[in-house]
Amino acid sequence: MCGRLNIIADPLIHIVSDALGLTFNTQTSLDLRPSEGIAAIAAKAQQLTQVNAHWGIQPQWSKKLIINAQVETAATKKTFAQAYHHQRVVIPCSGWYEWSSAPTGTKQKYLFSHKRAKPLFMAGLQLIDDDGQPKFVTLTTSPNPWCADYHHRMPLLIPSYHCQQWLRAESQIDNVDFTATMQDWLTVKAA
Repeated sequence: MCGRLNIIADPLIHIVSDALGLTFNTQTSLDLRPSEGIAAIAAKAQQLTQVNAHWGIQPQWSKKLIINAQVETAATKKTFAQAYHHQRVVIPCSGWYEWSSAPTGTKQKYLFSHKRAKPLFMAGLQLIDDDGQPKFVTLTTSPNPWCADYHHRMPLLIPSYHCQQWLRAESQIDNVDFTATMQDWLTVKAA
């Protein structure tokens, strides 16, 4: 799920900077892949700051790169619990890709993006690897009925006005179900 991202630097850098009150900078990558560098926003010392890191972790016990964590279990899983409670991030992007055989019947790549070309803010976690380097995983959730037609998971998307609450791990945000409103924000097209 959500194994590729779409990043369009302009207007993303301007909109994110204005919406979150910081100077955000990123590079355009129309097909950003796991293990590649990505820009995220974190809260440090009561201020929002940009953190650049690679997407995905590979713990010693895993034979493959882990790029996503399920939000339903991240708070209690040993690999993610510390980051879930203390090192949350949002990853601004222009969209994400899914490969699906629905509704056409043949495997097709689809781009999910905001209907009005606004940034999407994916919830994520920052983890530190064995070399002390930051890495990110994105959080996934159950899809709304519309996204379920394409995949059994979708990113946990945070509205811009809730980003600071999410980043500061304020408990009331944990129980908000954003997936129901995502249908109003999203558009999908064959890529």
